[in-house]
Amino acid sequence: MKKLRIILVEDEPLISIYFAELLEEMGNEVSAIETTESAAVAAAARLKPDLMIVDVHLIEGNGIAAVARILKDGFVPHIFTTGDRLVKGEVGPDAIILQKPFLDSALTKAIEAALLAKAAHG
Repeated sequence: MKKLRIILVEDEPLISIYFAELLEEMGNEVSAIETTESAAVAAAARLKPDLMIVDVHLIEGNGIAAVARILKDGFVPHIFTTGDRLVKGEVGPDAIILQKPFLDSALTKAIEAALLAKAAHG
């Protein structure tokens, strides 16, 4: 898998540190870590990431609304993370859902699935 530029949207500091370290160990670059809906939208516009990993619950706003706003400017592969039960009807059809807690292998599979969704969008 090629090195991906990833925006991580997570409001829990310990989880974001763990996520960032794991993603970098996998050979990726974490371009930004954001904690609010508006910061996530601004970072996506500025950085044009290859992938976004977005927690559903944020300090301000929510991850689902952030992704909806970002996708208005074009498709970006994305993975929603949550400790709650999230069903496909709450998010777009191309969204990948990664339930917390998860194994490293589940993250790898989620990234692969998100990139396949991008291929479907051309």
